[in-house]
Amino acid sequence: MSRREAHLVGGTHPEAVRLAPVALAMRAAGLLEPVLLAAGEHATTVTGALAAFGLEPDITLQAEPSAGGRAEALTAMVRELDELWSVRTPAAVLVQGDTTTSMAGALAAFWRRIPVVHLGSGLRSGDLESPFPEEGDRRLVAQVSALHLAPTPLAAMNLLDERIPARDVLITGDTVVDATLALAGRKQPFENPDVAAARATGTNRLILVTARCHDRILAAVRELIGRYPDIDVILPGHPDPAVRSQVDTVLAGVDRVTVTGPLSYPDLSRLLSEAYLLLTDSGGPLEEAPSFGVPALVLRDGTERVESPHTDCAKPVGPDTALIVSEASTLLDSRFRRDAMTAGGNPYGDGLAARRTAQATAALLGLAPVPEAMPVTPHIPDAILNG
Repeated sequence: MSRREAHLVGGTHPEAVRLAPVALAMRAAGLLEPVLLAAGEHATTVTGALAAFGLEPDITLQAEPSAGGRAEALTAMVRELDELWSVRTPAAVLVQGDTTTSMAGALAAFWRRIPVVHLGSGLRSGDLESPFPEEGDRRLVAQVSALHLAPTPLAAMNLLDERIPARDVLITGDTVVDATLALAGRKQPFENPDVAAARATGTNRLILVTARCHDRILAAVRELIGRYPDIDVILPGHPDPAVRSQVDTVLAGVDRVTVTGPLSYPDLSRLLSEAYLLLTDSGGPLEEAPSFGVPALVLRDGTERVESPHTDCAKPVGPDTALIVSEASTLLDSRFRRDAMTAGGNPYGDGLAARRTAQATAALLGLAPVPEAMPVTPHIPDAILNG
């Protein structure tokens, strides 16, 4: 007898990265057959992200690019998904986060009376205008979801405050932690030759900078390099040519600074695992860095990843040259202070989120017991860290 299908819908690189561990966990559990759907206009991006995990889309639904904007893209995706599910109806549909793809998947499944599982549920800024339209999208997806898988206790509380029944909410952790631990643990050779050359000796301490850099941030990098002869800086360049040109101009000829193009997810995961310090204005690295004991300085005035400053694993410093240099120097001068920032573990996950997600989806369908929620203070099993 064939297993019932669970369709995992992704249309962006971050969605694919978070869904990949779930597909692998479902296959390992053997209770549901995961079917990976690449939906929307970025199928190539999804395919590339899945390939890092030895996966590929089972179904590709390529909506034609449209000048009509988001409304037409959403309509096209809903139509394609509805046509698919009219002839190949899954037992459940998993959507991730707050994108147009997640909205389309949730609506199309709801209208077909297919249970919707929302991965990464409960993130809230409290302001419909910021981020726009993501804040509105994730609230709307929550209204049609049967199961809400929250990455953190705070996300779960947000859902309960919106009167989502507690029985429909489970704290799983974020599967991006599962993903980065799995890839970093492989210690595969770097794909980017500039990164491989920069890390060939590995004797210097590494500062990884993942930010849309402007002059004040770049000036801080130059000053830190001048102060500390035992650090290397790797700065993956922004795909925008104007931003890359600015970075190249300010850092041209600066020794021990490697500026690259956009890096693959395996390369970024390995670099993060080897870093001494992270400087970032992005949310994803903030969720991953504490798993490797790497503290972060947030290069903007605040972050929606509020668990980071609340647990001291990250500190907002903004794009202020003097403050960046001062806070980074404190951590470079004191290994104790650096390690203390992440001593509490990773508030975003323990590397078991995908297993909980697979079991919770099976439980929704009556195929397994409901899994235990992620402990409030997560501990990463040695088996995961050591591969």
